[in-house]
Amino acid sequence: MRPERQLQNWRSEAGSRLWLSGLIAAMQHAERPEVRREPVAPEILAEFRAQLGLTAPFGASPISTLRH
Repeated sequence: MRPERQLQNWRSEAGSRLWLSGLIAAMQHAERPEVRREPVAPEILAEFRAQLGLTAPFGASPISTLRH
């Protein structure tokens, strides 16, 4: 998916829910012992570090009305 398309998805409430559901599923998968034992590929770590280095655009989306 193109980055500008991803931004559009994030700006909607449904997109936020979809993203959060994906995050929860990924975290549940990653916490499994058999998955945790596996080494992480260096290119995945590099992509992860690059993603963490990005700053979120301030005011790019409205404040969420979802209850957490």
